[in-house]
Amino acid sequence: MKKLKLDYLPKRKHAIIGIVEWFRIGEKERVENILSDLKALGIQEIRTGFSWAEWYTKEGEEWYKWLIPRLKEEVSILPCFTYTPPNLGLEPKVSSPPRNPKDYTEFLESVLRVFEGFFEWAELWNEPNNLYDWDWRLDPNWEVFTEMIGKAAQHLRKREIKTVLGGMSPIDPNWIELLCQRNIMQHFDAVGIHGFPGTWEFDWSEWPQAISKVREVLSRNKMTPEIWITAAGYSTWRHDEFRQLRNFANFMEAPVQRAYWHSAQDIHPDLPFQEVFHGDERHYHFGIKYADGRPKLLYRVWAKEGLNGVKQMAKFGTIKDTNLTEKTKIIEVKKPKSTGLQRRKKEESRPVLITGGAGFIGTNLAHRLLSAGTPVIIYDNLSRPGVEENLQWLIDTHGEMLQVKVADVRDPYAVRECVQQAKSVFHFAAQVAVTTSLENPVNDFEVNLRGTLNLLEALRSLSKPIPLLFTSTNKVYGELTDIKMQKDTMRYYPADQSVKMQGISEKRHLDFHSPYGCSKGSADQYIIDYARIYNIPNVVFRMSCIYGTHQFGTEDQGWVAFFLLKALRGEPITIYGDGLQVRDILFVDDLIDAMLKAHEQIDITRGNAYNIGGGPANTVSLLELLEMIEQLHGQKPKVNFSSWRQGDQRYYVSNTESFRAVTGWLPQISAREGVGKLYHWLLKNRKSSSFHRMKKVAQ
Repeated sequence: MKKLKLDYLPKRKHAIIGIVEWFRIGEKERVENILSDLKALGIQEIRTGFSWAEWYTKEGEEWYKWLIPRLKEEVSILPCFTYTPPNLGLEPKVSSPPRNPKDYTEFLESVLRVFEGFFEWAELWNEPNNLYDWDWRLDPNWEVFTEMIGKAAQHLRKREIKTVLGGMSPIDPNWIELLCQRNIMQHFDAVGIHGFPGTWEFDWSEWPQAISKVREVLSRNKMTPEIWITAAGYSTWRHDEFRQLRNFANFMEAPVQRAYWHSAQDIHPDLPFQEVFHGDERHYHFGIKYADGRPKLLYRVWAKEGLNGVKQMAKFGTIKDTNLTEKTKIIEVKKPKSTGLQRRKKEESRPVLITGGAGFIGTNLAHRLLSAGTPVIIYDNLSRPGVEENLQWLIDTHGEMLQVKVADVRDPYAVRECVQQAKSVFHFAAQVAVTTSLENPVNDFEVNLRGTLNLLEALRSLSKPIPLLFTSTNKVYGELTDIKMQKDTMRYYPADQSVKMQGISEKRHLDFHSPYGCSKGSADQYIIDYARIYNIPNVVFRMSCIYGTHQFGTEDQGWVAFFLLKALRGEPITIYGDGLQVRDILFVDDLIDAMLKAHEQIDITRGNAYNIGGGPANTVSLLELLEMIEQLHGQKPKVNFSSWRQGDQRYYVSNTESFRAVTGWLPQISAREGVGKLYHWLLKNRKSSSFHRMKKVAQ
């Protein structure tokens, strides 16, 4: 098993790395955001489009007179001069060859007079063998193109500006041969190539092989220009951010002098791409950040760990022998029938699949299973900051018993191939915060509901369904405003004595009060319905507040750990509301006990939803937790108060009697004992990289 080590490797010389990003007229705020991102990544090079068509409009000229100086203040610019003004083309479109090839040189000169000294290099055209950028059907022998760029390159050389031949997509050595034979290549200082492995490059091998084909042509013609990758990227339209990271790691090792990654940010879904609105969905997802500014995995690792961290992350995360075609072939091979004992042993040796397995609960469950000799597949997209440290700890502790699949539950094919190998499933992968769901309800829906449905469909496709445990939430019960509350100086409590003594039971009607509640509640119901209709042995845990070791607490999720982290750092804690709100809290070890009991007795628990938490014996208000922290830490935390947050319950305590009645389970670790355990674990690990990551998250 390959291990993830996020320390720095010995420095190795690689290509100068830049970013590709093209800007539309007026996108000043977006320019500033991307410049800020490039600074965070340590990037000094940008390749950006400079439209000939826009330059000859008043708005375009004003835009570039702002854009180019602003970019130059922060980074070195490789302008890509492209797009014919429609009124100058053989046909009225920007991909048309110009009627007069000399017009392109005149355009370049008009730009250079305005931006004298701004450019060391210039790229002449973009993807000239791509119909979107150069309609070669109007120039079938490339005569207009070769005349146009040949004269332009000679002119720029006289101006002491180095030139890059517009990047080919796909890479075509025969096209380079044509330019060599026409004596065009001698005027260029670099050849640009583009590559999008895993997206359009269906026959892609590796960068060295692709580049060697270009070098062979240049060498045969006694040409020695540099070779640059002026655009390479990977679209995450299937939510496979890890593959984007892995392709970037390969791209960094390409044997070229300079390489530009496409792109800084996704295209906004409301905008067209090259005048076509969602003609090819893949075009919209090449960014290392989403269109709304959320970081993808590549950006997060790059910003925090540098390029060496990216290389290390790329070295793990796939399960061996998961090719579906190969597996089908193996199934078709005729073998002697196995005995019942052999089949049972094979079944017992299959791994347990844990989605979201690098998270706090998944890590604790995986550790328990692996320690007992049960192999585990962790399926996680690593989107939550710091979970890679949990994963590293599991790998270091358990080695080959653990398999890792870095993928997203929104990818149904990746989900299916893992389900087909498993003997049971624990489904923890989720968007976990109410506040985040309010900001981006569509993403919340896609992860929590669509991801769960992908998993259910994978289970339904099996000839023999396997058990599934799903972690739902107490938020499915809404704000509980119909329960009359009383309060004292430290907490709320129900006026109804039976609720106060027993908590909220599963008989409570569902009442969704946030996108998060809707998505988790809907998934909850799908799980139960699939158990009833398709006879899949599913069980649902509607959980209250879970806390314990390996937790990366934030304000939105994992508030017990978050409060402790803040106290250890001496930072103020913000309480939303009055601090009297009450929850039952359950230490993670007790939760794992409950999960294993649910699986052991799946014939009884299947098709049911159970409220799981610390119960009435393990309740705590926010103010009471602050008192516990003061007793542990010897210092009272600083506290600020803010307004209530939408959907926040004044009181929620789980009635766990239904689950206790069928399994005998009861929490063994009291709230006070558990908070002490977590405090001392955090204190012990405060010098580790995990702890420092948690500090960053807490900020």
